[in-house]
Amino acid sequence: MRILVVSTPVGPLGSGQGGGVELTLAALVAGLVRRGHGITVLAAAGSVLPDSCGAAALWTCSGAPQPSCQHQGRGASITMPADGLLAQLWQRAMQEQASFDVILNLAYDWLPLWLTPHTQTPLVHLVSMGSVGEAMDGVVAQISSSHHRHLAFHTASQAADFQLSAPPQLVGNGFDLQRYSFSAQPRQQLGWAGRIAPEKGLEDAAAVAAQLGLPLHVWGYREDSAYAEAVDASVPEGTLIWRGFVPTDQLQAELGLCLALLNTPKWNEAFGNVVVEAMACGVPVAAYARGGPGELVQEGLNGALARPDDRSDLAAALQRAMAVPRTSCRQWVEQHCSQDAFAGRIEAWLQGVAR
Repeated sequence: MRILVVSTPVGPLGSGQGGGVELTLAALVAGLVRRGHGITVLAAAGSVLPDSCGAAALWTCSGAPQPSCQHQGRGASITMPADGLLAQLWQRAMQEQASFDVILNLAYDWLPLWLTPHTQTPLVHLVSMGSVGEAMDGVVAQISSSHHRHLAFHTASQAADFQLSAPPQLVGNGFDLQRYSFSAQPRQQLGWAGRIAPEKGLEDAAAVAAQLGLPLHVWGYREDSAYAEAVDASVPEGTLIWRGFVPTDQLQAELGLCLALLNTPKWNEAFGNVVVEAMACGVPVAAYARGGPGELVQEGLNGALARPDDRSDLAAALQRAMAVPRTSCRQWVEQHCSQDAFAGRIEAWLQGVAR
């Protein structure tokens, strides 16, 4: 197939601003290229693709970044800035659509979903978040009613956020496991990874780390500096070790040294990429039983679960997680989250729609 993959309009690929969408895009593009498909990626100016996606073409557009849906109120109106990147991306996609068999949208935005019935080339969507606003909920329900097969979700927990007309297409996610080295000898430190923003719940992980007297290494794009500073001030000095946003190769090398990863989302995470990245390095995970991580973490097999927003229960789950054999974590990922398996699920979905 000839596939046009349209990226997120919140920032360029490689910047970290796109969060988990960037990792998902790299995995599915690399996997689909290996399966013989012709892939073109349409993304923000300044984007770079990892070496694993070298056979894919990269087209870029300039424009003002689109505000993230999860940072708007539930009743907020859909807005687009003047000379917005979102509009530029989809104008280019519509101009080029005849050259492709299918267009795969990875952006969690109203405009591409609304366009679904109006394109000549089939337009499909890998939905990257759960419910965050009424406008998005409405357009997802509308497309499910008219073009249900054009929607796919990462997990059942994520899909359950929406009013769907039929059982959801679930594709999980995938990772190039050759890029993640198993680490058998951790140091006396904990890990946390994600965008530094309130919905990620870093303050809960910081409080638990301080309670146990262990340093918490924090990786991720600092989206909200005031929030980061408030969390830092809430725990003893030296509790938080800020590592910043780093490339995958560096992240896995550093993350693999942790006793465990804390995952503390305050909202319904669609999947939980960092959970799988940690497990791929042999690092067990203590997570809130919410959203995608609540499905990924298997008690006693690759980590432990805690009641959402309960710091005491999270501390107890962390103790159980640190007792999980690190080899068990890596084996679980190899069985369930390989890049090739993910690409196969995406391929089958796209072929079904394209036919």
